[in-house]
Amino acid sequence: MMRARGSQITINLANRRLSYYEGNRLSKVYPVGVGKPATPTPTGSYTVISKIVHPGGMLGARWMGLSIPTGNYGIHGTNNPPSIGGYVSNGCIRMYNQDVVELFPRVAIGTPVEITAGTGGGEPVYPPASAPGGGIIHTVQPGESLWRIARKYGKDLGLIVRANNIENPDVIFPGQKIIIP
Repeated sequence: MMRARGSQITINLANRRLSYYEGNRLSKVYPVGVGKPATPTPTGSYTVISKIVHPGGMLGARWMGLSIPTGNYGIHGTNNPPSIGGYVSNGCIRMYNQDVVELFPRVAIGTPVEITAGTGGGEPVYPPASAPGGGIIHTVQPGESLWRIARKYGKDLGLIVRANNIENPDVIFPGQKIIIP
């Protein structure tokens, strides 16, 4: 299967879910295991930079490496299925082998991956530390609107506009850094 034009992956660490989008349409949601508190999964905007079939061992059936500059992180299968749904990894995103096998052919090198602290019945799991004074720095992806970004993080649009001194919320551009307070 070919990668859908404009596909992307979002990972919500609080609810431990990976969402795969084809264009603006949500195609599938998968349960995942993510980093434990001592070795959290880094939040931010990344891309898939490598793909390996049968990486072996604890990496399960497939590996999709991410462009996270602070280490060797990826989305991969697991030889420990009960770990899915928990805070268990050294920062990688674990999937059931059958799920990663299903997703793998749909994801191309260069696919955007947005990892957010998210919310799941309360505060974010890890306090985002990448923005001055707290918060998340989001890199605008092609086709995103400020309204969509606000909805993704569960934030008020006006709060984001004020935090970034945005004069016109209709004008943002790919690559622009937006602080999500």
